[in-house]
Amino acid sequence: MKQQGAHPEDTEGTPDASSRQDSDTARPDADAARTDAAQQDVAHIDEVEGDEPLLPARVHRPSDLMRLVGGVLAVVVLLAIAAFAHGTTSGLEQDINKGTGQAPDLLIKIAGLASSIAILLVPVAFAIERLIKRDGLRIADGVLAAVLAHGVTLATDLWVARAAPGSIQDALTQPSPGDIHALTDPVHGYLAPVIAYMTAVGMSRRPRWRAVLWLVLLLDAFSMLVTGYTTPFSIILTVLIGWTVAYGTLYAVGSPNVRPTGRTLMAGLRTVGFRPVTASREEAPDAAESGDRGRRYFVTLEDGPPLDVTVVDREQQAQGFFYRAWRNLALRGFATRRSLQSLRQALEQEALLAYAAIAAGANAPKLIATSELGPDAVMLVYEHTGGHTLDSLADDEITDDLLRGTWHQVKALQSRRIAHRRLVGDAILVDRSGTVILTDLRGGEIAAGDLLLRMDVSQLLVTLGLRVGAERAVASALSVLGPDAVADCLPMLQPIALSRSTRATLRKLARERAEREREAVLEASRHSRPARAHDADADAPVTLDKAGKKAVRAEQRAEKRAIDEALDEAREEDLLSQIRHEVLRIRPQAPIEPARLERVRPRTLISFIAGAIGAYFLLTQLTHIEFGPLIANAEWGWVAAAVLFSAASYVAAAMALLGFVPERVPFPRTVAAQVAGSFVKIVAPAAVGGVALNTRFLQRAGVRPGLAVASVGASQLFGLGCHILMLLAFGYLTGTEKTPSLSPSRTVIGGLLTVAVLVLVVTSVPFLRKFVVTRVRSLFAGVVPRMLDVLQRPQKLITGIGGMLLLTACFVMCLDASIRAFGDDSTSVSIASVAVVFLAGNALGSAAPTPGGVGAVEATLTVGLIAVGLPKEVAAPAVLLFRLLTLWLPVLPGWLAFNHLTRKAAL
Repeated sequence: MKQQGAHPEDTEGTPDASSRQDSDTARPDADAARTDAAQQDVAHIDEVEGDEPLLPARVHRPSDLMRLVGGVLAVVVLLAIAAFAHGTTSGLEQDINKGTGQAPDLLIKIAGLASSIAILLVPVAFAIERLIKRDGLRIADGVLAAVLAHGVTLATDLWVARAAPGSIQDALTQPSPGDIHALTDPVHGYLAPVIAYMTAVGMSRRPRWRAVLWLVLLLDAFSMLVTGYTTPFSIILTVLIGWTVAYGTLYAVGSPNVRPTGRTLMAGLRTVGFRPVTASREEAPDAAESGDRGRRYFVTLEDGPPLDVTVVDREQQAQGFFYRAWRNLALRGFATRRSLQSLRQALEQEALLAYAAIAAGANAPKLIATSELGPDAVMLVYEHTGGHTLDSLADDEITDDLLRGTWHQVKALQSRRIAHRRLVGDAILVDRSGTVILTDLRGGEIAAGDLLLRMDVSQLLVTLGLRVGAERAVASALSVLGPDAVADCLPMLQPIALSRSTRATLRKLARERAEREREAVLEASRHSRPARAHDADADAPVTLDKAGKKAVRAEQRAEKRAIDEALDEAREEDLLSQIRHEVLRIRPQAPIEPARLERVRPRTLISFIAGAIGAYFLLTQLTHIEFGPLIANAEWGWVAAAVLFSAASYVAAAMALLGFVPERVPFPRTVAAQVAGSFVKIVAPAAVGGVALNTRFLQRAGVRPGLAVASVGASQLFGLGCHILMLLAFGYLTGTEKTPSLSPSRTVIGGLLTVAVLVLVVTSVPFLRKFVVTRVRSLFAGVVPRMLDVLQRPQKLITGIGGMLLLTACFVMCLDASIRAFGDDSTSVSIASVAVVFLAGNALGSAAPTPGGVGAVEATLTVGLIAVGLPKEVAAPAVLLFRLLTLWLPVLPGWLAFNHLTRKAAL
């Protein structure tokens, strides 16, 4: 229940507060007594009961990591400009040298002398000042950063002198004025450590020292440029290296923790007029999502009701920065609050939302005071509300009245266009009288648009549905908001629009449902197999006639029906589907198509980056190739052979799939589905698109969903084993081609050792071991029974294995024909070498997140062919022809086959 009056002078918290009629005579004595008591208990006021555990001495700031990444990117951009914009860099250097050459000699000498002295004295002076104030740890951080920066400068100098392109050398060095045969240093070995030191010790956060720092740097840069001992790019690179190394050091070793403690909180409360006695830290219910919302304290006062205090500091504000940054990038402008927000902005936003919610008539904690706790923290003081969160209530305590009361509070907010943005269980508080109070308004938004308000409704529907079920959650919303408002939220009912903790809960429930369905299928299979095994043992000596074969097939069909029935009984709808169905019962015409909320998806971003890298690699390889003479001298007979091998691969792929499907599926339509897969893999990663299309095709062909997934999984698992065996076999052959003895190649030995190390790492790390065991168990749970069914039909097994071998042979021969189309006898390589290159490239392409493995496959195949002795002038066009025939040209036939199968309801 709400308490009124938190200020000591305005509350009735003392035993004598009811005797207001004689306050004029009693007040002096009471004030004196209170003053004496306060003076006697000074030592006890600073005690904090239930405070957080001992704070770490150092913390790893995300802001330091961001500055480190920014510095590295800036260095890369600078070197790229120096490498590719040689004319621009030369012109810039000439303009600067021309301008600085007009400076008076006296000014140059004074600047050089002053900067040389100051560059050494300023760090020493700051170190002495910090040591006097007993802040030696900062000096140690600065010294470590300076040492590392010096090492980086030495490595950079060595790289520029021996391995860097000529354009970078020209941008970072020039002939030394003292010796025209020598070059100036690319990076200043004394300046970068000084910059790293001064950045790490925090001089940039002190205005006076910062001014001195920049003055010294400018003087030193001016004197070096004028005298000709450096270049502008060298100065910029030196500053970037020092700055980047400093923040990298701070992030690695951690920065001194300046987070305010409970005693600091008690002192801050006294500065705003309160008289605290104790403060107890409240544990956050969800550290993963609520860590950036501040630490919460329950504070008792000498006179007056208790307080709820929220402390927000820079460290906690930085928690979740990368998640918020990604949400703001990926979603369409309404994801979360700004990723970078000052403490003052955070305080003002939370205070504004608190006042706006109360003005709208909603039950929300009353904000009564705000204050800063030093330069790195703020506090917000609320009246104590008490009660329990929705998450902590028992199921029988969540009544229909409580559900309707929650919706009434949300309706009050939405009447004033206020979006809460985080209507999860721990943000809904129920006091002793049953009144619902909405807390955690910090991430809300005023003047919110319809989209945000509808997202709040969908979020609360899911939050309540997780506790009381979809039917009660929807019924309570309909009784308060009405059918139209609830129906309008259906397009927002998708995981991306929900909170982080809610999505995690839904994923957990989905895994539990899948596990229950899997157990039901396995149980049905176990019950049906003993009878079959008994019949098989009884009839073993007797050769089955036609009637016996029919009986076996009848038993198999009976087993299949039992499994299907068990799967149908165990199948459960997810919560989002249940909510949709409940709403559609009231509004059948309600829109259910999910709204497009994502601006960019992670897969799209990764695909774009990987594709750009692959395109850059290919372009750098192709710039040195003259395609005119190459195409004119191409052997078109081998090109035609490559086309035939590419076409035959679709027949082999159909065989490889049907070999693991005991049910009857039309072979021509399966071939068409494999052709359609050439279109699908352009818009999806190679390891995902084909699996999804084949699973869908088998389901449309009459195979049960679980069995279709198991068949495709069995095909993929068997294909993986064949792929590894063939890679090892051909790798062994490549090692024996040029040796008289059959000794394995170093590549095979290195690969085996690498696999062994990976296995040891996975088995020794608990998290990785659990992850692998869980995935393997889920895979074998459905695939192994399917494999046992296939093993009972040798013809199917031969078809599947033969299809896999034929598929690999078609691709290897297509790549070999592409090589022979552009090469001759002197540039040819063995089939074994071509097979090893293809198998390695195909494995990397399947693992790459880009559609069709674009970029990764081309790069791997080109590098692999060059490594086995093929000239670059032949390897690059051969790979392009191979990818043209196996990836790009089949797109149009694949699109036609995809549309045809879709119209025929086969996909």
